[in-house]
Amino acid sequence: MADECFGHPRLAALYDPLDPDRSDLDAYLGMAEEFGARRVLDIGCGTGVFALLLAGRGIEVVGVDPARASLDVARGKPGAARVRWIEGDATVLPPLRADLATMTANVAQAVAGPGAWHGTLRGAHAALRPGGRLVFETRDPARRAWEGWTREESYDRTDIPGVGTVESWHQVTDVDGPLVTFRTTYVFAADGEVLTSDSTLRFREREEVEADLAGHGFAVEEVRDAPDRPGREFVFVARRPDA
Repeated sequence: MADECFGHPRLAALYDPLDPDRSDLDAYLGMAEEFGARRVLDIGCGTGVFALLLAGRGIEVVGVDPARASLDVARGKPGAARVRWIEGDATVLPPLRADLATMTANVAQAVAGPGAWHGTLRGAHAALRPGGRLVFETRDPARRAWEGWTREESYDRTDIPGVGTVESWHQVTDVDGPLVTFRTTYVFAADGEVLTSDSTLRFREREEVEADLAGHGFAVEEVRDAPDRPGREFVFVARRPDA
């Protein structure tokens, strides 16, 4: 089940205007070019920003996401007809032979449960052609990013055309080992409505991720740094070996 911030229609419509700087996707666009990818599977595609960037470059893209409201936003964007949108997760994909599968932003961490995580890796492996690659990022637990997820440090007030002023902030509600749960609050000035969304992210150690990838038949080629967040994230490049 998708978090409310992705699954609630009013909140899904806020995702892009509240996070307009998607320079984090530049590294993924660069890797698609680096690996010569012509067919890409975007796992957790959300509102379709990355999928549409790829499609604009002539790449064949399948975007999959469990949040219908986010997919509705994606489908309403210019160029959306060039992408194949699927409601669900990596375990419900049709047969594909993708050159590259991606999980951008927090997608890998949002797949918090062990069953869902292993199902995602199995699904990605099955969707890739032999020699295809899976690329995703996850925060380095040692940097303890959640300590900055407070109202004081995350508060934002944004004027959104057609919506009005929206106040938003994050607040951690629980830390249980590698699992961090936080609540995002949204206040709409136009009508005073207050909506909240609870999310849980799993902070995996590098060694844990490498072992999980190997256990599902991937060869870890490289663990890179995130260019826009140096020293704070691991970017895994894993390859499905040739048959």
